[in-house]
Amino acid sequence: RMEGLGFYTLPTGTEYRGELKDGMFDGEGELLFPNGGRYRAVWHRGVPTQGKYTFADGLEYKDKKWHYCDGYDRRFYTEICSGLKPAGISQLTNLDPPRKIPIGCYDCGDGFYNPETRVIVDYKHRFLRNA
Repeated sequence: RMEGLGFYTLPTGTEYRGELKDGMFDGEGELLFPNGGRYRAVWHRGVPTQGKYTFADGLEYKDKKWHYCDGYDRRFYTEICSGLKPAGISQLTNLDPPRKIPIGCYDCGDGFYNPETRVIVDYKHRFLRNA
């Protein structure tokens, strides 16, 4: 079984880096997601006891007093940090410039879904899974 400091890559591409005990995440460690997000936590027998998620753009998730994209302020985090675009130039996603979505496909967070082939590929057009 895995013991001590190490890293483990899951089939989804998510990577764990940190302490392992008896084959489980145990102690300080972080999950690195393919989309650039990170979850740093203290783990006990594979379960996080306390942790913090940080999005790829640096926004830290807070479960209380969350002020990002609430009912009163609908700006993207990049707009909050860098300011709004001039009138007539819309920002449609938090990414600026946004990803180019192939014609007829849909962005599903970890890649593109093609309804004709019913296949999801990652942003580098590598196969992820069938729908």
